[in-house]
Amino acid sequence: MTTVIDSKAADHPAEAGDATWWRQATVYQIYPRSFADANGDGIGDLSGITSRVPYLKRLGVDAVWLSPFYPSALADGGYDVDDYRDVDPKIGTLDDFDEMVAALHAAGIKLIVDIVPNHSSNRHVWFQQALAAGKGSPERDRYIFRDGLGENGELPPADWTAMFGGPAWTQVDDGQWYLHLFAEEQPDFNWQNRDVRDDFLTTLRFWSDRGVDGFRVDVAHGCAKDLPDVLPSQAALDATPTTDGQHPLWDRNEVHDIYREWREVLNEYDPPRIAVAEAWVASAERRARYASPDELGQAFNFDLLEADFDAGQFLEIVSTNLAEAKIAGSSTTWVFSNHDVVRHATRYGLPPLNGRDVKQGADWLLSGGTTPELDIVTGLRRARAASLFMLGLPGSAYLYQGEELGLGEVADIPADQHQDPAFFHNPGVDPGRDGCRVPLPWTRSGDSFGFGSAEAHLPQPSWFARLSVEAQDDDPASTLNLYRRALALRDELQTAESLEWLESESADVLHFRRPNGWEVVTNFGTEPIALPEGEVLISSGDLGDGMLPGETTVWLKN
Repeated sequence: MTTVIDSKAADHPAEAGDATWWRQATVYQIYPRSFADANGDGIGDLSGITSRVPYLKRLGVDAVWLSPFYPSALADGGYDVDDYRDVDPKIGTLDDFDEMVAALHAAGIKLIVDIVPNHSSNRHVWFQQALAAGKGSPERDRYIFRDGLGENGELPPADWTAMFGGPAWTQVDDGQWYLHLFAEEQPDFNWQNRDVRDDFLTTLRFWSDRGVDGFRVDVAHGCAKDLPDVLPSQAALDATPTTDGQHPLWDRNEVHDIYREWREVLNEYDPPRIAVAEAWVASAERRARYASPDELGQAFNFDLLEADFDAGQFLEIVSTNLAEAKIAGSSTTWVFSNHDVVRHATRYGLPPLNGRDVKQGADWLLSGGTTPELDIVTGLRRARAASLFMLGLPGSAYLYQGEELGLGEVADIPADQHQDPAFFHNPGVDPGRDGCRVPLPWTRSGDSFGFGSAEAHLPQPSWFARLSVEAQDDDPASTLNLYRRALALRDELQTAESLEWLESESADVLHFRRPNGWEVVTNFGTEPIALPEGEVLISSGDLGDGMLPGETTVWLKN
C-alpha cells in the first residue's frame, strides 16, 4: 500500500524567472551581523555579504533571507527597528545594499528581507513624537497607550508578562503606559491606525523598488489586537484559546485584512513579490490562512524544528503540512534551524523531548553545555540525515547560515558577553539565543576565523576551526560538500510538488518517491536495513555493503 500526497496545483517546477520560483526554492538565512565582516570592526556587514556571494552561488541556494539590517540599538538583535527604510550605519549604507542586491541577482540568487510590523524600536521617530505629543494625541494613537490602574495611575493597565520576561507595560513621564509584548525597547504598533497601515505599504514599495524579491514577516500573527477598556489578567489571557481567531493579542481573524492589503501592493510588481509569515498559531489550518494566495502566500512550518529525530513524528508532520498546503494553494516550508533556536546538530545530540513542551536544549545551555551530556557525533550524523531527508521533500527548504558546516550551538558564552535580552530578563531561566548567532568560521585560524580582521562581536570557540569553510572546502566527506552536492541534485531532480510514501521493512524507516523516480530513504533507527533497489545518488553517511546504516539518509533514482 502506498500513499500519494500532492500539494501543488501545477505539474512542473518553476523556472528561475517564474513568478512561482519560491514554491520549491532553497532559501539561506543570513544573520547579517554574524555572516561576514568586511570593514574589520567585529560586526558583519552588507559588504561582507557581497564578498561572499560566490560562496552562496557555489553552495547552490536559490534565495537569501536577510534578517534585520535596519538602524537599531540592538535591544533585540535588530528586531527593534529605528527606521524601516534605511540601513544601520554599523553594517552599511543604502548604496551597499544596492550593490549587494546587484551581486546576488547577477549570481541568480533572489533576496528576501525581514520586515517587523508588530513593533518598532523606542527610538523610532514616531515613538519619540508620541512621547512628546502627549496623551490623546494622533501621534500617540500610532502605538498602544493606556492609563494605569491605582489611585493615581501608578499601576500598569494589566499584569501582563512580556515574551522576554518582565512586565509588558512601561510607564512614560506623563503617567501613561505603553504596551510592548517583547522588550521594553519595542513598543507595539496600533494597527487600527491608518497611518501605520499606510506607512508599511510605503515600506513594502520602497524595498521592492530596490529589487527585493520578497519579505519574511516577523510576528505576523501579532499585529491585530482587540483590547477592551478593562483588560484581562495574565491568567485570563493564558486561559483564552487561540484556536478561533478571538484571542485579544494573537492570531486574530482581523489580521488577515492587513495582509490582503499587503498582497495588493506585492502584486503591483512583475513578478509579484513574495512573502512568508512567521506565525506561531494553534493549528496548521490557522497557519494556512496566512499562506493563502490573496495574503502572504506562504507561512513557516516550524513543526520539524520542534520534533525529535523520530520517524513517526516526521511522517505525521510531513503528511499534515503537505495536505494543509494543498488546501491553502501554497507550498509548505521546512526548517530545522534559525536565529531563534538551538542548532539542530546540537539538538539531535541531546535526549529527545518525547512530547515535552519545552525549548529543546535550554537546560543544556543553562548548564554551560555540560548537562545532559551532548553526543556530538550522533548529533551531527542525525543532522546530516535529517537535512538530506528535508531537501528531498516538495516545498521550500529554509537553511540557516552555518548549518551547511555542521555547526553546533555555542554553550559557554560568558555572561558579560551575551547580547540577547531574553538572557538578561530571565536570568537562570532563559539561556537566550546568542549561541546560534555566533559569527561563522571561514578559515582555520585568525582572530575571528576569517569572519573579519578583528575579534568577532560574539566569542567563537576554538572548535570552530575544524568546522570552518577552509577546513571543509576540499574534503569530499564534509558536511559542506554534502550540502553542495545535495542542493545541486535537488535543483536537477526537482519535480511536481508531490510525494508517494512507500512501504518499508521497519517503523524506523521512511521511504518516499517523487514523481520522476527520485526516492528518499531515511533510517531513523540505529540498526542497518537492506538498501532498496536503485542508483545511489547521494547519502548522508557511508553505506554498508548493500545496507543502509542507522541514522542515515540516501537518495536513489529508479
